[in-house]
Amino acid sequence: MPESSEFIVPPCHDAVRLLYEDEQLLAVDKPAGLLSVPGRHPANRDCLITRLQQDYPSARIVHRLDMATSGLMLIALNPDSHRALSRLFEQRQIHKEYHAVVAGQVAAHEGVIDLPLACDWPRRPRQHINFGHGKPAQTHYRRLDTSATQSRLLLTPYTGRSHQLRVHCASLGHPILGCEFYADASTRDASPRLLLHASALQLLHPVSGEALSLHCEPPF
Repeated sequence: MPESSEFIVPPCHDAVRLLYEDEQLLAVDKPAGLLSVPGRHPANRDCLITRLQQDYPSARIVHRLDMATSGLMLIALNPDSHRALSRLFEQRQIHKEYHAVVAGQVAAHEGVIDLPLACDWPRRPRQHINFGHGKPAQTHYRRLDTSATQSRLLLTPYTGRSHQLRVHCASLGHPILGCEFYADASTRDASPRLLLHASALQLLHPVSGEALSLHCEPPF
């Protein structure tokens, strides 16, 4: 949902799952419907980071997922790991994968979507394809499965623009099921939630330098 100062997020009763923990960072599975950080309205305090800080007071957000998106998130546990992880994200040194279920039969087995994105200011938080002022945005997709009415895709974003995966899938003519921003009514109503899930992260550990491969199976 778009969040204004008046919008109150419906309560999320699903728990945050801890997937990995060491002295530097956490990896967690954020449920769909939970904000990553507190919202503007005072009633929107429940979110991933406030829940985690009850047990990990030093926990700090490094990146975000949309409220409607579920899946893997990294959380820093001290200022040094926060700086190091933030730098890895900024330098695009973290490999990210998402699972999505989209409307229709995706014909190509795989491909790359290279379409620049910009904020659609009159309709915020929507984004749109803008060749004049948009920022570069690239997404690799691979079809995992397909049926007469829908396809399951593995999405690998090379960039991290707002709503990038939603807009890029819609640009193929295959919007994500449950998407309220870029799908037609029948596709939006085909699922009670957005069928987009952050399923994998691969990176070098910010302190040890060892390869860290994290996975979180989609719940759909």
